[in-house]
Amino acid sequence: MAQTARRNTTYTNRNRGTGQKTGRAQGSYVYGNTARKLDLQRQLEEQPKRQLSHEVRKNRDKARHMNFGYVVFLVAALCAAAFVLVNYIQMQAELTNKVENIASLESELNSKKLANDEEYSRITSSVDLEEIKRAAIGELGMTYAKEGQIIMYTAEGNDSMRKVSESGN
Repeated sequence: MAQTARRNTTYTNRNRGTGQKTGRAQGSYVYGNTARKLDLQRQLEEQPKRQLSHEVRKNRDKARHMNFGYVVFLVAALCAAAFVLVNYIQMQAELTNKVENIASLESELNSKKLANDEEYSRITSSVDLEEIKRAAIGELGMTYAKEGQIIMYTAEGNDSMRKVSESGN
């Protein structure tokens, strides 16, 4: 760094008296310890470009060129993918609608069960069993069963049984 500053100073002193400016003296000096700006554009132009081999050029040209069969294949693949995606979205929407329908039906079932339970509770709470017992015994003449009136039986595989009275009742 010190050598660069010394060289620049010498160069400046040498051209100072003549009043001549050269290309190097027009702003590429480093005064002090700051780094000079690089001219990247000039460096890129100065770098030699690598020559591509014949095979590489041929492969790149071939990669840029698409023949008719390849284009047809790409269009067919795009159509197939679009068809699959559209069907998937439709099925997803149908599934969402069915889930919402099931949820509304379940909500309706729960509200009807609740209403049914409330109605059952209202009916059972409004029935007075003592009043029914009084009306059956007092008004209709019903009595409790006596020991001889109770007949025990066992079911032999049938769910129902019919009793035929001996007295013809």
